[in-house]
Amino acid sequence: MTLLQVQTAPRARFPEQPLLHLDALWIQVAGTLCNLTCTHCFVSCGPGEDRHAMMTRAQVASRVAEALPLGVKEFYFTGGEPFLHPELLEILADTLEHGPCTVLTNGTLFSERRVDALVDLADASRYALEIRVSLDGDHAERHDAFRGVGSFDRAITGVVMLSRRGLLPIVTVTQSAEQDGERFRERYLAMLRRAGVERPRLKVLPMFQLGREVTRTRGYHAPESLADLPAGAFDPHRLQCSSCRAVTSQGVFVCPLLVDEPGGRMGERLDQTLGPFTLSHGACYTCYVTGMTCANG
Repeated sequence: MTLLQVQTAPRARFPEQPLLHLDALWIQVAGTLCNLTCTHCFVSCGPGEDRHAMMTRAQVASRVAEALPLGVKEFYFTGGEPFLHPELLEILADTLEHGPCTVLTNGTLFSERRVDALVDLADASRYALEIRVSLDGDHAERHDAFRGVGSFDRAITGVVMLSRRGLLPIVTVTQSAEQDGERFRERYLAMLRRAGVERPRLKVLPMFQLGREVTRTRGYHAPESLADLPAGAFDPHRLQCSSCRAVTSQGVFVCPLLVDEPGGRMGERLDQTLGPFTLSHGACYTCYVTGMTCANG
């Protein structure tokens, strides 16, 4: 009798990221509703998208109250497009009583009246109110190829309006592999100054192979993984998920990038999500090798 020995490949081992301290809460206040249908959106947001619903003012206040005793000190509002939320200004006023707030926006929905209201909120609060506007090109042709015709001009108009009123928006730009890295930042800064932004603030983010970007280019390849790192190679202080969690209408997630990824949801309540997270996603690889953070730093 012959004993058949079946050999199987060893199972990949991924590092475990501990939650070292809970400092920041990401709130997907607009759910997946957006006025644009960006070709690279990592959450595939757009008009009529309701996989994650808008969060009510009461729901946000409840999450903030839940977060404060756990150590959260700052709040990020995202979507979808937060400025589609009819109660966003009231939600910001509520939350600014407890800590600094940042709103991430595509920048196309600003009006003089809305900017005035944001200035009033910022002036009335002892905590900072930051506005982050996303760009995907230093000229209309490139940006609009991602976000739709006319979106560049509207976003730049919004950035200039905010800047002239003293809110000094952070302009978040994506850098893909084919773009020139040497003068990448300089091109954006020069464009913003030409547009009338005297003190431009810039944050550069990599592309993530998630959501619609999988269709536009590709998903993650097998080698793009943190599997089987050499012993001692993993630094638990390097990633944003060591100090944040994200909430949507569907619960608590490890970070804002993984709200649609299998395994990204960690629980219903924040106190259920204080344990480690297995870094088995392609996005974890991008974050780790680039050292990026979705936060303002």
